[in-house]
Amino acid sequence: MFGISMINVLPGYEKAAYRELRNIEGIKDVYHVFGEYDFVVIIDVKDLSILNAVVDRIRAVSYTHLRAHETRGNLVCR
Repeated sequence: MFGISMINVLPGYEKAAYRELRNIEGIKDVYHVFGEYDFVVIIDVKDLSILNAVVDRIRAVSYTHLRAHETRGNLVCR
């Protein structure tokens, strides 16, 4: 199962966020992008429960902004 998540980071914390996101098990790729979001994260896991756990770990990064009410359908699974 793949998931795509779009993440905002507090200004000045981009490098730290990138390093921390790369170390989360289940995250396949991290892309720094420009526009409304700072990062696009590709998640590759076995099932939905693990995907939810990875998203919870992303939310735990204190200088990132990923909340269910803010994602507006940006978490995509297939």
